[in-house]
Amino acid sequence: MKDQEKELAGGGGQWQQEKAGLEHELEARAFQIAALEQALAARDTEVAALKRDCAEAEKRLAEASASLSQAVASYRDLVIAANPGVLSELITGDSVAGVDESLKSARALVERVRHEIEATAARTRVPAGAPQRSALDLSSLSPREKIQYAIGGNR
Repeated sequence: MKDQEKELAGGGGQWQQEKAGLEHELEARAFQIAALEQALAARDTEVAALKRDCAEAEKRLAEASASLSQAVASYRDLVIAANPGVLSELITGDSVAGVDESLKSARALVERVRHEIEATAARTRVPAGAPQRSALDLSSLSPREKIQYAIGGNR
């Protein structure tokens, strides 16, 4: 046993150095852990701020979307009021451009129908008023039918 004690006592300096090196490494690791924890806390704070900003942006987007839908509906109502010759059911769209496009299509349809009706009316023109009265052609009637016609009897 004494040999082992001497060996331990003689090698104690080596153990002391190794212990000191390990303690130094442990302190460095503790410092590194503290720095990483601070960086993590900073990142957590940054992530929380970004999430809050994202939620606010989504809220503003929803409000803007609702406002846009309301503006497009108002614009559609104004377009319908300004174009009474166009059926309101033909004017649709989720955007101002969509409403304008549907108005253009509706106007083209109304114009096409109008031309078709005018063409049909031109082909089937009936003169206004009753036709002029003309004398009845009695040349094809027999003498008896002529007499009967003159007396006013219709048989």
